[in-house]
Amino acid sequence: MSSTYLSLYYHIIFPTKDREPSIHPDWRSRLHDYLGGTVNRLGGQSLVVGGTNDHVHLLVQLNATHCVADFMRELKKASSSWIRAEISCRTFAWQKGYAALTVSASIVPTVRRYIENQQEHHRKMSFREEVLTLLRRSGVEVDERFFD
Repeated sequence: MSSTYLSLYYHIIFPTKDREPSIHPDWRSRLHDYLGGTVNRLGGQSLVVGGTNDHVHLLVQLNATHCVADFMRELKKASSSWIRAEISCRTFAWQKGYAALTVSASIVPTVRRYIENQQEHHRKMSFREEVLTLLRRSGVEVDERFFD
């Protein structure tokens, strides 16, 4: 094959520090817009951003040169700095970890709808239950004793 072909979609999830409900509805959509713009500035493509008061979900497409760990470090650093400066939430921080799950192109529309409906979804399921379910469905083994 003389060319390189990629389909690198990721469903990314990360919570606020200690899962504190610190993402206020008054500025949540601005944060989602900022996260999407940052993904694009980092060379990815933001397809959708959603979430609740204690976590965010992103559906992004990355390229072959992205290192997921570096991408996540820059995304979280830029967004926490933005929140501190623009929203004046001086103590805001993200949790250290994150989930980055690969997504088949055939289910991108399903994942998009899932992310768009986070508010409704979390009326029925906690963040912990949600992430554990998604991790297990993706084949990730999780020791719940260390899941925070």
